[in-house]
Parts: sequence; structure tokens; C-alpha cells
Amino acid sequence: MPGGAGRSRWLKLLERRDVLDALRVVYGERGTALNHRNPFELLVAVALSAQTTDKAVNAVTEKLFAAFPTPEALSRVEPEQVKPFIATIGLANTKAKNLVLMARLLLERHGGAVPVNREALMALPGVGRKTANVVLSTGFDVPAIPVDTHVFRVANRLGFADADTVEATEQDLMRTIPRAEWAAAHHGLIWHGREVCVARRPRCESCTVRPWCHFARAGGRWRAGGHTPMPPPVAPHAP
Repeated sequence: MPGGAGRSRWLKLLERRDVLDALRVVYGERGTALNHRNPFELLVAVALSAQTTDKAVNAVTEKLFAAFPTPEALSRVEPEQVKPFIATIGLANTKAKNLVLMARLLLERHGGAVPVNREALMALPGVGRKTANVVLSTGFDVPAIPVDTHVFRVANRLGFADADTVEATEQDLMRTIPRAEWAAAHHGLIWHGREVCVARRPRCESCTVRPWCHFARAGGRWRAGGHTPMPPPVAPHAP
């Protein structure tokens, strides 16, 4: 059983194993909450999810995908024709422009296929590193750890990371979680952040992984960027 409050914020190797196993038991094989049927729909849905909820995105994508089921179909219209389908989510004007340009670039650069390459994905409008990592991991089973606000919060609270940015948190997670488990760990962390380890009032009293949690040991106090020495990695960085 984990020790008391004076310990380092980093989880030890066996504790990391226990936490990953516990999250898998609780959240099973849950994947992304975004509705999609193929990598193109996933790319569109994740791009739309910026600064809004997955629930809000799912509310609009059924009709959006029916109207524009392929990059070819989306490339033939103007942003003004896309906007009515996504008007209820945040940044609709910008996202409509990005989606149309994204579709056109998929045709011009990749023959209409979604590239299985992080740099190529990030060269598309509206696609940052998190979006690219989601598409690689969920759409193509390429090992990656997308870090959103939930993963950032939970990973640092638990002790899988000790960072003050999402980029640094991703690097920490790549070192502290076995590469083969990156996708499952990402989903476990994100669902735990949505349902239990919420931002303002985390439900520590009902948390399955509380016995190992740095945040709980510290009495519910956590600040990113403490930067205590990192434990030995369990897996190499991704290329």
C-alpha cells in the first residue's frame, strides 16, 4: 500500500502498474466518446471538439456526415454551406473554414486519404498535436498519448507526470507508461477526469485509485510543475 504525504509526487513503477490496472477495470475498453465510422469522420469530429464538448459535437456530426461523407464532398462546398450544420458549437465560423480547407488539402496532398503521419496531420488546418495523436491512436492504432485538459489534470494529480504544459505532460507519460498501453491509458485517464477526478470538486471519496494518488496524499493540493526528479522510464520515447 502506498505511503504517506511526505513522498515524492511520482508514482513508483509498481504503483503505476496498479493504477493502470485499476483504471482498466473501471473503464474497460472505452474508447473515444466521439461518434465516427472511419478516420475521416474521426478527424473531423476531433477538430470540431476544440473548446466544446464531445456531446455537443455528436449532436451535429450525424447530419454533417450525411451531407459531406467524404473529403471529396466536403471539398466541393464553401464554408458558408458547412456552417449551418455546426452553428451550435463554439468557433463555428473558423471551424467551417478549416474543415473545407482540410478536405481540399487531403485531396491535393494525400489523394483523399487521412495521412498516418503526425507531421502531415498537423499541417492540416485546425489540427494540433492532440488532434493528430487522437487520429493516430484511435483511427490507426498507432501508439500515441493525446493530452487534453482531463489527461493533463489527472496525470499530474496521480503522479504519472510532473509538468506545467500539455506538451511536457505528454513526454512524461511516454516515459512512465509502457508504449503498448498508451492508447488504453489515455482513455482511462480521460474518462477518469470526466467522471471522477473533475477539475473543481474531484470525487476523491469514491475514487478507485485514491490509495496511490499524489493529489489525495497531499490533501487535495496540487500545482503543476513541481519538477521533482523523474523516475526511470518504463518505455522509450516514440520516434
